[in-house]
Amino acid sequence: MYKKIVAGLTGALVLNILHETIRSSFPGAPRINELGEEALQKSLRPFNVTLDDPRSAYWATLSSDIVSNAVYYGVTATTNPVVSGALAGIGAVKLPQHLGLNDEPVAATPQKRLLTVSYYLVGAFVTRAVYKALQR
Repeated sequence: MYKKIVAGLTGALVLNILHETIRSSFPGAPRINELGEEALQKSLRPFNVTLDDPRSAYWATLSSDIVSNAVYYGVTATTNPVVSGALAGIGAVKLPQHLGLNDEPVAATPQKRLLTVSYYLVGAFVTRAVYKALQR
Protein backbone atom coordinates (compact mmCIF):
# COMPACT_ATOMS: atom_id res chain seq x y z
CA MET A 1 0.00 0.00 0.00
CA TYR A 2 2.82 2.44 0.82
CA LYS A 3 4.12 2.04 -2.73
CA LYS A 4 0.83 3.33 -4.12
CA ILE A 5 0.87 6.23 -1.68
CA VAL A 6 4.43 7.22 -2.60
CA ALA A 7 3.72 6.83 -6.32
CA GLY A 8 0.49 8.83 -6.12
CA LEU A 9 2.15 11.59 -4.13
CA THR A 10 5.00 11.78 -6.64
CA GLY A 11 2.55 12.03 -9.55
CA ALA A 12 0.57 14.74 -7.76
CA LEU A 13 3.71 16.73 -7.01
CA VAL A 14 4.89 16.49 -10.61
CA LEU A 15 1.45 17.60 -11.83
CA ASN A 16 1.56 20.66 -9.58
CA ILE A 17 5.18 21.53 -10.34
CA LEU A 18 4.43 21.27 -14.06
CA HIS A 19 1.34 23.47 -13.73
CA GLU A 20 3.07 26.08 -11.57
CA THR A 21 6.10 26.26 -13.84
CA ILE A 22 4.12 26.65 -17.05
CA ARG A 23 1.54 29.03 -15.55
CA SER A 24 4.26 31.35 -14.25
CA SER A 25 6.01 31.38 -17.64
CA PHE A 26 3.18 31.64 -20.15
CA PRO A 27 0.24 34.06 -19.88
CA GLY A 28 -2.12 31.82 -21.89
CA ALA A 29 -1.52 28.72 -19.78
CA PRO A 30 -4.30 27.12 -17.73
CA ARG A 31 -4.84 28.47 -14.24
CA ILE A 32 -5.92 25.36 -12.39
CA ASN A 33 -5.06 27.17 -9.16
CA GLU A 34 -7.78 29.77 -9.80
CA LEU A 35 -10.37 27.05 -10.33
CA GLY A 36 -9.20 25.28 -7.18
CA GLU A 37 -9.34 28.45 -5.12
CA GLU A 38 -12.88 29.16 -6.29
CA ALA A 39 -13.94 25.59 -5.46
CA LEU A 40 -12.32 25.78 -2.02
CA GLN A 41 -13.96 29.11 -1.19
CA LYS A 42 -17.33 27.78 -2.36
CA SER A 43 -16.98 24.62 -0.26
CA LEU A 44 -16.18 26.68 2.84
CA ARG A 45 -19.24 28.94 2.56
CA PRO A 46 -21.65 26.57 4.40
CA PHE A 47 -19.30 26.78 7.38
CA ASN A 48 -19.17 30.60 7.24
CA VAL A 49 -15.44 30.43 6.57
CA THR A 50 -13.59 32.48 3.98
CA LEU A 51 -9.95 32.68 3.18
CA ASP A 52 -9.49 36.42 2.74
CA ASP A 53 -5.72 36.36 2.46
CA PRO A 54 -4.79 35.42 -1.15
CA ARG A 55 -1.63 33.69 0.04
CA SER A 56 -3.55 31.53 2.51
CA ALA A 57 -6.10 30.65 -0.16
CA TYR A 58 -3.31 29.71 -2.56
CA TRP A 59 -1.49 27.45 -0.08
CA ALA A 60 -4.68 25.84 1.19
CA THR A 61 -5.73 25.11 -2.38
CA LEU A 62 -2.33 23.76 -3.36
CA SER A 63 -2.21 21.51 -0.30
CA SER A 64 -5.68 20.09 -0.85
CA ASP A 65 -4.94 19.63 -4.55
CA ILE A 66 -1.80 17.63 -3.83
CA VAL A 67 -3.53 15.43 -1.25
CA SER A 68 -6.61 14.74 -3.39
CA ASN A 69 -4.57 14.05 -6.53
CA ALA A 70 -2.17 11.81 -4.59
CA VAL A 71 -5.06 9.69 -3.34
CA TYR A 72 -6.71 9.61 -6.77
CA TYR A 73 -3.49 8.69 -8.57
CA GLY A 74 -2.50 6.13 -5.94
CA VAL A 75 -5.81 4.34 -6.41
CA THR A 76 -6.20 4.65 -10.19
CA ALA A 77 -2.99 5.52 -12.01
CA THR A 78 -0.92 2.66 -10.62
CA THR A 79 -2.97 0.27 -12.76
CA ASN A 80 -4.22 2.35 -15.70
CA PRO A 81 -2.51 5.71 -16.15
CA VAL A 82 -4.12 6.52 -19.49
CA VAL A 83 -7.68 6.24 -18.20
CA SER A 84 -6.76 7.82 -14.86
CA GLY A 85 -5.04 10.85 -16.37
CA ALA A 86 -7.58 11.33 -19.15
CA LEU A 87 -10.55 11.17 -16.78
CA ALA A 88 -8.96 13.58 -14.31
CA GLY A 89 -8.04 16.03 -17.05
CA ILE A 90 -11.37 15.87 -18.83
CA GLY A 91 -13.12 16.21 -15.47
CA ALA A 92 -11.06 19.32 -14.68
CA VAL A 93 -12.18 20.85 -17.97
CA LYS A 94 -15.82 19.71 -18.09
CA LEU A 95 -17.03 19.54 -14.48
CA PRO A 96 -16.57 23.16 -13.35
CA GLN A 97 -19.50 24.48 -15.39
CA HIS A 98 -21.74 21.77 -13.95
CA LEU A 99 -20.61 22.62 -10.41
CA GLY A 100 -21.34 26.32 -10.76
CA LEU A 101 -17.67 27.24 -11.10
CA ASN A 102 -15.97 29.44 -13.66
CA ASP A 103 -14.37 27.12 -16.22
CA GLU A 104 -12.48 29.89 -18.05
CA PRO A 105 -9.17 29.32 -16.22
CA VAL A 106 -8.94 25.80 -17.67
CA ALA A 107 -11.33 25.72 -20.64
CA ALA A 108 -11.42 29.15 -22.28
CA THR A 109 -9.31 28.06 -25.27
CA PRO A 110 -8.44 24.78 -26.97
CA GLN A 111 -4.85 25.30 -25.79
CA LYS A 112 -5.94 25.55 -22.14
CA ARG A 113 -8.12 22.46 -22.44
CA LEU A 114 -5.34 20.43 -24.07
CA LEU A 115 -2.72 21.53 -21.54
CA THR A 116 -5.02 20.83 -18.60
CA VAL A 117 -5.67 17.28 -19.77
CA SER A 118 -1.96 16.85 -20.55
CA TYR A 119 -0.92 17.86 -17.02
CA TYR A 120 -3.13 15.18 -15.52
CA LEU A 121 -1.87 12.58 -17.99
CA VAL A 122 1.74 13.41 -17.08
CA GLY A 123 0.93 13.04 -13.38
CA ALA A 124 -0.69 9.67 -14.03
CA PHE A 125 2.24 8.39 -16.10
CA VAL A 126 4.72 9.51 -13.45
CA THR A 127 2.64 7.71 -10.82
CA ARG A 128 2.70 4.50 -12.83
CA ALA A 129 6.46 4.76 -13.49
CA VAL A 130 7.26 5.34 -9.82
CA TYR A 131 4.96 2.51 -8.77
CA LYS A 132 6.64 0.11 -11.21
CA ALA A 133 10.09 1.21 -10.00
CA LEU A 134 9.10 0.61 -6.37
CA GLN A 135 7.87 -2.89 -7.18
CA ARG A 136 11.31 -3.98 -8.35
